[in-house]
Amino acid sequence: MNFDNKIILITGAGSGIGQAAALAFAKAGGTLVVSDINEKGGEQTVQHIESAGGKANFIKADVSKYEEVEQLIQSTVKEHGRLDIAINNAGIGGTMAKTHDMPLADWDKVMAVNASGVFYGMKLQIQQMLKQEGGVILNTASVAGLKGLPNSVAYTASKHAVVGMTKSAALEYAKKNIRINAICPVFTITSLFDPNLIDAFSAGMSDKLKSKIPMKRFSTTEEVAKTMLFLCSDSASFITGQAMPLDGGLIA
Repeated sequence: MNFDNKIILITGAGSGIGQAAALAFAKAGGTLVVSDINEKGGEQTVQHIESAGGKANFIKADVSKYEEVEQLIQSTVKEHGRLDIAINNAGIGGTMAKTHDMPLADWDKVMAVNASGVFYGMKLQIQQMLKQEGGVILNTASVAGLKGLPNSVAYTASKHAVVGMTKSAALEYAKKNIRINAICPVFTITSLFDPNLIDAFSAGMSDKLKSKIPMKRFSTTEEVAKTMLFLCSDSASFITGQAMPLDGGLIA
C-alpha cells in the first residue's frame, strides 16, 4: 500500500494505536499531521517518523473543543493544501463504574472526547473533502461500540455513537467520493491498557479478559495499524459505512 503524496491527519497520535498508525502511514510514504493533547508524545511521534526518513509535523489539539479542531483542520490545509485521509482516533476510557454510580462529570468528559470529538472532526473534515472532491475518514471505535461492556456505560455509549455517526455520514457522502469507516478493536496492548497494571489492580484480570477472546490473546497496535492502512488505501475503494471488528473472533 502506497500513500505517496497523501496528507494524513491522525488525532491521538502521541501514543498507542494512533502513534503506531502514524509510523506505519509514514513508512508507506504518507505525509503526517500528528495531533494530540499530549504535546510531548506528539513531538516524539514526529521525531520517530523523521528519524526514519518520513515527513511529519505536530499540531496540538483537544478534540473536545470545537475551536481547536477547527484550527487543526485549517492549519493542516494551510500547510499542505489539502486533506486526503483523516483518522479520528483520540479517545479516553473513563471511570469504570456501574451505571447508577457513574459520576456525571466522567460521563460528560468521555462523551465530549469520544463522541463530540469525532463529530467535530468529521464535520470539518467533510467540509474540506467536499471542496477537494474526495477523501477518506476512519474513526476509531471499539468492540464496545458493537456490544455491551459492563461497568463502562459512558465508554460504551460513546463508541456506539462513533459507529452510528460513521454509518450515517458514510451514506450521506457515498456519492461524493468520500469513504467513511470505523475500526472496532478489542483490548489492545498500549500504555493505557497494560496487562501488568491490570493484574496489579485486580489479580488475574488480564487472563480473565483474554479468556473471552477466541484467539486467547490481546491485539497489538501494529496489527490495528495494518488494518487502518488497508481501509484508507485504494485497495478498500469499495468499502464504506463499515464498523470492522479487530477482536480475535470475539463478536463472532
